[in-house]
Amino acid sequence: MSKKVYIETYGCQMNVADSETVAAIMQSNSFTPVTKISEADIIIINTCSVRDNAEQKIWHRLDFLKGFKKRNKHVKVGIIGCMAQRVADKLLEHEAVDFVAGPDAYRAIPELVNETDIKASHINTNLDIEETYSGIVQYKYGENAISGFVPITRGCNNFCSYCIVPYTRGRERSSSYTDIINEVADLRDKGYKEITLLGQNVNSYYFENRDKKVDFPTLIKMVAEIAPEMRIRFTTSHPKDISDELIEVIAQYDNICNHIHLPVQSGSNKVLKLMNRKYTREWYLERIQKIKSTIPDCGLSSDIFCGFSGETETEFLETLDLMNIVEYDSAFLFKYSVRPDTAAAKNLIDDVSEQEKIERLNRLIELQNQISLKKNKADIGKTLEVLVEGFSKRSKDYLFGRTQQSKVVVFADNNFKVGSFINVKITDVSSATLKGIAIN
Repeated sequence: MSKKVYIETYGCQMNVADSETVAAIMQSNSFTPVTKISEADIIIINTCSVRDNAEQKIWHRLDFLKGFKKRNKHVKVGIIGCMAQRVADKLLEHEAVDFVAGPDAYRAIPELVNETDIKASHINTNLDIEETYSGIVQYKYGENAISGFVPITRGCNNFCSYCIVPYTRGRERSSSYTDIINEVADLRDKGYKEITLLGQNVNSYYFENRDKKVDFPTLIKMVAEIAPEMRIRFTTSHPKDISDELIEVIAQYDNICNHIHLPVQSGSNKVLKLMNRKYTREWYLERIQKIKSTIPDCGLSSDIFCGFSGETETEFLETLDLMNIVEYDSAFLFKYSVRPDTAAAKNLIDDVSEQEKIERLNRLIELQNQISLKKNKADIGKTLEVLVEGFSKRSKDYLFGRTQQSKVVVFADNNFKVGSFINVKITDVSSATLKGIAIN
């Protein structure tokens, strides 16, 4: 009888895709993926190190798993992902942990699991500049899945001063475009309605072989053409790589969603330079203007954080000003936390107090809620295409889905099926949600 493996995922969409890759690797090695921890022989925790609170969640979870293992003595626990790469030895000191694998060592997990029967604990955090997991068909949980992730790049070459990713995931490399096209075609043939191309810097994708040179605008055009009935999304983009060609390709293809997630992080040139973001406020706003003029109905979202080293009230106000200029539909907002081993941790002073960080974060949230509400009110009376994703969390009498612009829409259940594209007339809104009536 095969052993059953349960995978918990923390962090970003890239980690969700990595967990699907790990599940596929485990299945191909005679393990059975399951969705309930109570059924598991192997528990794998896929971790994130981008912010300190992400790592704290893992330590709390391990304290729970310590007790779980005492009640289920046959269970083995493994930690994988960015936190595993960063603090592997410390993780192995925890009583709950049997093995650790970094982001480039997922193919070794079955062997690590088997070796724990012989030795107390095992570790593999080798970085592999060639590893992209290209060609692995990810394991998709559930029979009625409609949205899938397709990783196309791994690692990062940008070395933003605050970011741990280049140190935990290594340098940037791109998967073969033929493997990407094959994976998209597989999801298309399985009835998926939407795919998201993923990478730490997805729009810097570049792959070259003897036959062809493929950059990101070329790749996304190829994907759109082989799956014309599917919605195509991508994340996360770096502002320095948003080219005119990419913006024009998005405008050209109806099935490439009119939504761009473009992290700005700060509206201050001084802070952007300290962050080593490789663009200026002016460059970023020019790219936004190009997007708005070429794709008038494009949804915009961003990542922004406050309290970075050296950020004064004046520089923080520049961020608020940029938010007012751009008018993002939504944004992920954070306060800065120092990540060990980054350039900022080594070379910059964390000189903004915690109290000031919290106060600034609250101002970011307040402003973004106002902007989101304003943008959503502009949708009242419009009829928007929605991909039905499931039942509303608040009531089984309502369904929810998303527009091309990635806005959540809630509407009464008229026996529409998950995966259906329907038209919804918007009648009411909040800062987070559109509400409407299905008209088809």
